[in-house]
Amino acid sequence: MKVLVTGGAGYIGSHACKALARAGHVPVVYDNLRSGHRWAVKYGPFEHGDILDGDRLQAVLRDHQIEAVMHFAALAYVGESVTKPDIYYRTNVVGTLSLLNAMHATGVGRLVFSSSCATYGNRDTDISETDSQAPINPYGRSKLMGEQMLGDFVAAYGLGAVIFRYFNAAGSDPEGELGEEHDPETHLIPLVLEVAAGEREAVSIFGTDYDTPDGTCIRDYVHVTDLADAHIRALDAIRPGQQRAYNLGAGRGYSVQQVIEAAKQVTGRPIASRAAPRRAGDPPSLVATGSLARSELGWVPGHSDLQTMIETAWHWKTTHRHQGAL
Repeated sequence: MKVLVTGGAGYIGSHACKALARAGHVPVVYDNLRSGHRWAVKYGPFEHGDILDGDRLQAVLRDHQIEAVMHFAALAYVGESVTKPDIYYRTNVVGTLSLLNAMHATGVGRLVFSSSCATYGNRDTDISETDSQAPINPYGRSKLMGEQMLGDFVAAYGLGAVIFRYFNAAGSDPEGELGEEHDPETHLIPLVLEVAAGEREAVSIFGTDYDTPDGTCIRDYVHVTDLADAHIRALDAIRPGQQRAYNLGAGRGYSVQQVIEAAKQVTGRPIASRAAPRRAGDPPSLVATGSLARSELGWVPGHSDLQTMIETAWHWKTTHRHQGAL
């Protein structure tokens, strides 16, 4: 199957492309390279383009005879969304509408949509797919709007779709071919590893007075290879005129302090930290139940223990050619 992968030069998208190629599919990467990397496109054709360019999208869908789409292209910094909501609604909402229109115009009827646990907002308990969605920041609201638009296209035009609400993607390709490289980097594990590598003086802990056992935020981390596997399973699960939504999380949470301590053990290096004020829009805890993806898709996150996620991220950090000397 030929699959258009928007944002396929990015972190999760590139890992999905590798999984697609391994499963016998042809991933066609569509990316504007503003946050993605040309070196991460290794498993199929590359088309440079922006999801806001509907004519370009239609041409690529037709030229490559695309049969399904995986839509990763989005802006995804919670803090930035609070200070610059306009660019989040333009890219994540208008851009998704542009893609949906292009798919409808070209008769492409299958979509896997990357959403986020940020659509749920604050929760005191583990999150299931039946919980209400009440996002507390523009990023989460933009993703929820994307889900709602998608539902309308499913109802009106018979599109088949699977929505994945990611929890915290982490780790790197176990074979060392791909990894996480953002500019700026805001994800906790790579920031912690920058300190271990001597590239950063200390990691900031944004809030030490949350209502959690050690006062720091708790997040559900899931290995990026496990996320990619779920997307392959979704292609087989899509049905015309139906939409299904799944949480993708490991089903357990780790605090910021726990991640720092685990990274010390994996790297064997000291990791300094410093307390910082809470960030706007950060809930104290986000953990998935994860049972629906397991029961309906047969998805089991086999790489998502904390040690494996940190080990694979550290291997990428210390070996790949895009980083400076340690």
